[in-house]
Amino acid sequence: MFKDLNRTLVIAEIGNNHEGDMGAARELVDRAAETGVDAVKFQTFITEKFTAPLDPARFARLQKFQLSFDDFAELADRTRSHGLQFISTPLDLDSARFLGAIVDAMKIASGDNTYWSLIDIAARAAKPLIISTGISGRDDIAKAAKTTTDAWADIGHAGDLALLHCIVSYPAPPEFANLRAIPSLAAAFPGHTIGYSDHTMGLDAAVLSVALGARVIEKHFTLANDYSDFRDHQLSADPEDMKRLVKRVRTAEALLGPGDIGTQDCERDLIQPVRRSVAAARAVNAGETIGADDIVCIRPGGGIPPGEENRAIGRKLKTAIAQGAMITPDMLDAG
Repeated sequence: MFKDLNRTLVIAEIGNNHEGDMGAARELVDRAAETGVDAVKFQTFITEKFTAPLDPARFARLQKFQLSFDDFAELADRTRSHGLQFISTPLDLDSARFLGAIVDAMKIASGDNTYWSLIDIAARAAKPLIISTGISGRDDIAKAAKTTTDAWADIGHAGDLALLHCIVSYPAPPEFANLRAIPSLAAAFPGHTIGYSDHTMGLDAAVLSVALGARVIEKHFTLANDYSDFRDHQLSADPEDMKRLVKRVRTAEALLGPGDIGTQDCERDLIQPVRRSVAAARAVNAGETIGADDIVCIRPGGGIPPGEENRAIGRKLKTAIAQGAMITPDMLDAG
């Protein structure tokens, strides 16, 4: 999934913006498909196995937002009917076990990238795995990657892992986005796909991440920024913003190109017009010997190139030529 990417994978992170309403969840999938993204992502959890009821209001809200496993199975089918990939983040062990049977890929949230048993269970589903690296240093990221690859080795699975740079703060202040961590992750973890989970306001960070090597981008997605007072809506991309993001990402990819050094196809017809050739700096008569002051290198190319002026200097012209005329080898005597 990630190893074979021929373009950046753009994920619409629906998360809990459905607020437990399956009608809204279905519409979010449908609207995401219209924006041109490659995948949608949800969060799957059993509230009691995810968080303690220390904040009763928050606990009650999570219970309200919780969808059933049957709901997610339906959403997976609906997602694929649009030609998109279905991804979800398990927030408890039972959810991870369930998701392994229905997802195209699973995602480990930044807060859980040291929850080793969750990572192990997710990896053993033998599906592509995304791990957000937020709040973790190199050692913890390395351990998360090793926990994943060890589980894959244990079950004889080749595996496909993407590590996403992420700033957990939501929204993340621009001065802390630290996008240069993306090439740092690539250098530190060769062999794994590197991406970016964007929590900044606006679209710029996600687009810039492509230039820095992100091959997977995740952006929160909502039907409308004023959908409700649930904070995530205000900080998410609405359908028009997501459509703009996809377009800008594709433009960035086109501008970046393959990275090879050399002549591009669109330049080939311009090679001769923009190169230079040895030409007469003055009108020269037949029989005259060409001196160093008698030549100039001007456009177009196609004749004696700069650096090979000695092919003309010291030789006699067979025919007269005007100032600015190209001096070609057939105009010169044997020397």
